[in-house]
Amino acid sequence: MKRFFMLFAALIVASSICAGQNTKARLFVLTDVENEPDDSESLVRLMLYSNVIDIEGICATTSVHMKTSLHPQTIISVIDAYEKVRPNLLLHEPGFPTAEYLRSIVYEGQSGYGVGAIGKSKRSAGSDAIVRALLSDDPRPLWVTAWGGVNTLAQALETLRTTRTSRELKKILSKLRVYTISDQDDSGIWIRKNFPEVFYIVSPGGYGASTWSGMMDSSSDVVDNSVISNKWIAENIQQGHGPLGAVYPDVAYGIEGDTPSWLGLIPVGLADMEHPDWGGWGGRYEYYKPLREDCDLNGFNGGVPIEEEPHAIWTNAVDTYYPYVYNEYGKAVRRSMKSQKGYKVTLYRWREDYQWDMAARMDWCVKSYDQANHPPVPVLKTPKKMTVHSGEFFLMDASDSYDPDGDSLSYLWFNYPEAGTMEKEVPIQGAENIHFVRVKAPEVTQKETLHFILRLSDKGTPSLCRYERIIVEVLP
Repeated sequence: MKRFFMLFAALIVASSICAGQNTKARLFVLTDVENEPDDSESLVRLMLYSNVIDIEGICATTSVHMKTSLHPQTIISVIDAYEKVRPNLLLHEPGFPTAEYLRSIVYEGQSGYGVGAIGKSKRSAGSDAIVRALLSDDPRPLWVTAWGGVNTLAQALETLRTTRTSRELKKILSKLRVYTISDQDDSGIWIRKNFPEVFYIVSPGGYGASTWSGMMDSSSDVVDNSVISNKWIAENIQQGHGPLGAVYPDVAYGIEGDTPSWLGLIPVGLADMEHPDWGGWGGRYEYYKPLREDCDLNGFNGGVPIEEEPHAIWTNAVDTYYPYVYNEYGKAVRRSMKSQKGYKVTLYRWREDYQWDMAARMDWCVKSYDQANHPPVPVLKTPKKMTVHSGEFFLMDASDSYDPDGDSLSYLWFNYPEAGTMEKEVPIQGAENIHFVRVKAPEVTQKETLHFILRLSDKGTPSLCRYERIIVEVLP
């Protein structure tokens, strides 16, 4: 009977994934792979989620750290390892692309460094592929994430500017979304100056003053740093997890510094990357013009000039995070007395969740369906968007949630004040860790927006979670 239940649940999950394929994010990756191992690490993780993101290109690029060489063969080697485990991955979820397809979308970008390698006669296979992706009739935005230099994207934009009317160009650029891991050449600021309408996420300046560095930051005492330790990596990724885990290299400078650029595109029910200020696995970002003096002018960035930003961009945002911790008796979890505030917090507040999620998918590479764990499925009985008035009570109910493996479920509801318009946290009435909760709307003098998050976790091994976000408008 248990086996039947697991198979039935798997079919439900599979059908929901297939039904929602047209909502998957489109992704084009620019990577200075072989500059250091973290690009290859991020590529391994990307392969594990290649069924829930439409990957349209993976392009080898240069950067300030590797100015004249390209290494597409390293991308191919990761895809070759993925090919060997893909049949097993398909036992767990549908939609994993063929290795043949992935190899067909590996490109070489600009062969030189920065702005000096772009121009009328300097098109590359990578820049042309970006142009084709932007010109396709697919209405979904195209996410271009730069793990190194971004001059291949700059060349694509230059090609479009010189071959399209201004009206055509405006329409094309409205589909473009860019996330760069800081500025790793001088073409990032060039794009922001010459194409100010482009949706652009970046932490300018020294790498230490960046949201993405929260991926590898181990200085916090409010989060579990063990899940980014070399021991954890060896046990949960590299060893005993098949050929794909075996090609995950040891950490040299920091674990997966490039992963935050696309981590928020994974559909876990939390983020909407069209709204970077909502926050999610890839961090949270706000739209403003950062001051040059606040960009860690003396921090390491490889020597890329730090210029004054010409206009507002999506960049670092600050969260205050109080983790919930295991409670030995009574209520299963309690709020920690420790908190941390900062822009890195917006990313590593989710660290345990996204790391164990990857660990589970590494298990999928070698284990059968009934030997592995799969994420729970949150189901709300109440609307995802509500409008209430000051002082009114409203209910949030996820009692129809289920787990495809039949695992016991845990519920945690919390207000995410930074994602809304009210700075002060709105408390939940009673226990936050049951399947339905009541909240009293605060007294307001103008319309305010509140964001509440349901974190639904299972008790499988490893424990996995998914989320729902409830947005509540409060009227006077």
